[in-house]
Amino acid sequence: MHPLKKNRPLRRIMLASATTVSAVVMLLALKPHTAPEPAVASPVPSAGSSVSPGKGGTTVTGDPVQTRWGPVQVRITVQNGKITDVTAVTYPQDNPRDQQINAYALPQLRSEALKAQSAHIDTVSGATYTSDGYRQSLQSALDSAGL
Repeated sequence: MHPLKKNRPLRRIMLASATTVSAVVMLLALKPHTAPEPAVASPVPSAGSSVSPGKGGTTVTGDPVQTRWGPVQVRITVQNGKITDVTAVTYPQDNPRDQQINAYALPQLRSEALKAQSAHIDTVSGATYTSDGYRQSLQSALDSAGL
């Protein structure tokens, strides 16, 4: 006969208690993520935007913006007062998750910026920090270009 099928409630209580304690210890052993920092990103103090004229228009690089996951920097090309191209020069790509998020987010942010012709673009869901940094660097580039 199985040991738990016997009429021994104390043995069942001890087994249930040991299982509960083991589960609590395992849950407490999990390392929590660090608390999120404020969503406000600030420009990196040592860098600035740059302007360089070219064949396809004027190329302007915005200030790099430090986000929680790393710096984001945008370069725009302006021709006849319109944004003709937007490129993310620097963005978080240190791990596979960053690469996955930004592979999805950056094309959407680029498309929004070209359509809006300004830095008033929507945040991409799941890429909030990158979107905020992108928007700030884009605004910096637009300011430098005089738009």
